[in-house]
Amino acid sequence: MDHSMVGGKVKKPGKRGRKPAKIDLKAKLERSRQSARECRARKKLRYQYLEELVSSKERAICALREELEMYKQWCSAMDQGKIPSEIKALLTGDEQKMPQGSSTKASKNGKNNINSNGQG
Repeated sequence: MDHSMVGGKVKKPGKRGRKPAKIDLKAKLERSRQSARECRARKKLRYQYLEELVSSKERAICALREELEMYKQWCSAMDQGKIPSEIKALLTGDEQKMPQGSSTKASKNGKNNINSNGQG
């Protein structure tokens, strides 16, 4: 018999595992280059996505800062005994009388709404 006993297991003659594939080196090199190109393209797309994400977050932060500034101005006006027109409109539930583009939140363009007597 061709089998020999090694460590309690039967060992068959011949090589084990994969046989070394006779891959053309040029083809292998080209595959490697293609893989590198694809990797760079994925990386570029990932960075573009992250840059857009950062930009949108920065815009959101600016809008929130402007909204906060508007609320600070309202509080300052109320500390001086003045009631901003936006708050009057909220208290009366009459949102139609509010200045154009104003709402309970900061307007989309981020501009502060100030009424005619300088209250905001």
